Order: sequence, then structure tokens, then C-alpha cells
Amino acid sequence: MAARESTATETFEEHRPLLQGVAYRMLGRVADAEDVVQEAWLRWSAADHAAVREPRAYLVRTTTRLAIDRLRQVQTRRETYVGPWLPEPVRTDLQTAVPDGEERAVLAESVSLAVLVVLESLSPLERAVFVLREAFGFPYAEIAAALDRGEAAVRQLGGRARRHVAERRPRFEVDPAQQRELTERFLTAATAGDLDGLLAVLAPDARLVGDGGGKRKAPLRVLFSAQKVGRFLAAVGTTPIPEPGYRFLELNGAGGVLFTSGGRPYTAVLADVAGGRIQSLYLVSNPEKLEHLLSGRPPWR
Repeated sequence: MAARESTATETFEEHRPLLQGVAYRMLGRVADAEDVVQEAWLRWSAADHAAVREPRAYLVRTTTRLAIDRLRQVQTRRETYVGPWLPEPVRTDLQTAVPDGEERAVLAESVSLAVLVVLESLSPLERAVFVLREAFGFPYAEIAAALDRGEAAVRQLGGRARRHVAERRPRFEVDPAQQRELTERFLTAATAGDLDGLLAVLAPDARLVGDGGGKRKAPLRVLFSAQKVGRFLAAVGTTPIPEPGYRFLELNGAGGVLFTSGGRPYTAVLADVAGGRIQSLYLVSNPEKLEHLLSGRPPWR
């Protein structure tokens, strides 16, 4: 009995990174994803393992269905959220952990804040199909089984989701060196309140999305145009905070900056870059979405 339990635990832990990756892309919150994976573990531990021919398929199916249910619940709560709602940033290590450049690019895009924001506008079923197909390459037949839908219907869901994402996904370039250089210039200008310096790195039609959740200062609406974004950043960049600091981190597959106060996370900044300028800025300052950023990288991708 003990040996069988050990094998079941080992099987689940082997697939945990995949399950956590699916759940996070479905939900956009680390805590929600962890809750879903924990529930999947409880169901797996109570299952008749001898009757499960393909543990990976069983676990992905269970996690996906639980994530769909959770997504329907949290979507209702987000309707009363103060200001824009952004997915929770996560630390990643794709630049060193994924040697294959093409695979790294696919994973980085699938976990990028820009794409996760677009996924928020999909239905839960469309989002599930998109995540399983585009991020993890599951065949349609396996996705259909996971969702208990016909394969033709799942292909239609996937097609609609891809078109929707393609139409709304911001175009950006993933060049770590260029992004780091622009981020450093942005950082220097913002902390000095240098509006001209900010305008030099912002695209004319730049936009800024801030998420303070009503707990920290952030724009209650999306800001559009370099002038509006620059003026806001010049103002907040010079606002005193206790024991300020910052560090560069890989966040959601790209370079980002985590500002700290007294050694605690204060604001995470992620930028989308295209044409040598910053096109979009995401500022996450809701403390509930930041605490885990200094506790290490998540064991998944």
C-alpha cells in the first residue's frame, strides 16, 4: 500500500509543473492556480490509479476542468475590482532554463502579460483550448477528451480563440538586450522625474495599464499617449517611499523591474517593446500580487 501511495505521489509531482503552468495561464493568479492544483491532487489521491491508463491526460483533464470552474467564479469578482485588473506577474527563468529558442519564444509569449490580458476576454472554454493547444501543444483529440466536447467543436473554439488573440495581441519584440537597455533608460528618467527622457523611450501612442487594486496608487483607467504616460510616470517616479530599491528580474518571460520599499515588493513594471520604443507599460502595485516575487521562481514554466 505504501509503495503504491509513493508511486502515486511521484507521478503527481512529475506532472506538477505542467499542471501549475496550465492553471496559471487559465487563471492569471498564482494563488488560484495553486488552489486548483491542490484540488487536483486531492482528486488524484482518491482515484483508482489502477484504472487510470494515462496519468498525464487524467491530471491535465482534472486540472483544466477545475480551472474552468474557478475562472467562472473569479470573473464575477473581477467585475467589482477597483481599476484595471492585471494578471499576477510571476518570476520565470526561460532564458536559461529553456535552451531551444523556438520553444522559449512560444513559452514566453504564452505567459506574457500582454497575452494573458487578451486571454481575459475569452470564454473559459476558449481560454482552455487556447492554453492547451498554443502553449503546450496538446492535440485536439486530447483537448476534446479533457473538455468532454467533440473534436470538431474544440477545433472551432480554438480557431475563434486564435483569431481573437491575433486581432488584439499587441505586437512587440522579444530582444532581451534591447528591452534591458530601454528599461534602464526608462528607470533613470522616471526616478529623476525627467519627462523628456521618458518621452525619448516611449512610443507616441504608448499606453500604461496600472493595477493597484484600490490598495496602492495607480491610474483607475488605462492611460494613452506618450505625453499622458510620461507625465504620470514623472510624477510617481519622484514620490518618496521608505527605503526605496529596485532589481531587474525576468517576469513573465521578459525583462522587468521590481521596485521595493524596505526590502518588500512595492511595484512590478513590465514593458512591451517594438520599433525601439516602449509600446505598453504594465504597473502592478496591488500588494496581494507581489509578495511571492522575492520568494524564488515557481517550479513550472
